[in-house]
Amino acid sequence: MTETYDPRRTAVLLVDPYNDFLSEGGKVWPHLELIAKEVGLLDHLRSVVTCARESGVRVVFVPHRRWEPGDYETWDHPSPTQRKIQERHNFARGTWGGQFHPDFQPQAGDVVAQEHWGQSGFANTDLDLQLKQHGITHVVVVGLLANTCIESTGRFAMELGYHVTLVRDATAAFLPEEMHASHELNGPTYAHAIVTTDDLTTAFTGAQA
Repeated sequence: MTETYDPRRTAVLLVDPYNDFLSEGGKVWPHLELIAKEVGLLDHLRSVVTCARESGVRVVFVPHRRWEPGDYETWDHPSPTQRKIQERHNFARGTWGGQFHPDFQPQAGDVVAQEHWGQSGFANTDLDLQLKQHGITHVVVVGLLANTCIESTGRFAMELGYHVTLVRDATAAFLPEEMHASHELNGPTYAHAIVTTDDLTTAFTGAQA
């Protein structure tokens, strides 16, 4: 790995770390559990976030819209994913499933961006503004799901001029084919680096030194 990360210019974008995604009993967890356990998702997310904070890399929470009664009901054309949320009430506001996983709670110095309605953490939120105001040029996109919010947020970041890093084992999807597409087919068209958690934490620690 040849990428270097200036802690003052780098942020980890932690996308959608909700109980519904990451916790036993979460509404979406059963659909991604197999791949999440195969790649060691939770341990790798913990490693990325912990190492980032220890190295002075800013952690930015990039949360999906928490479902509320009435969401999407009057919309002209909600997306297929939004229709599923409307039906299943994923990430419902005020519920356990709509809370961040207990291991991923905002701490002093972290940023919590506005909630995104679709798949990109940038569209219709303050994420770009927050990153620019904190001097960020490099973003590391981790969390869920690899082929939806991670890919959309990473692509949007590239279009806005950020250096984008994906982390193969700090994300998951419902199907192996989706993971393959995210990292072998689509990722190389927009990401500047596609690494493992070990690669990334080594680079963060080296930058700290």
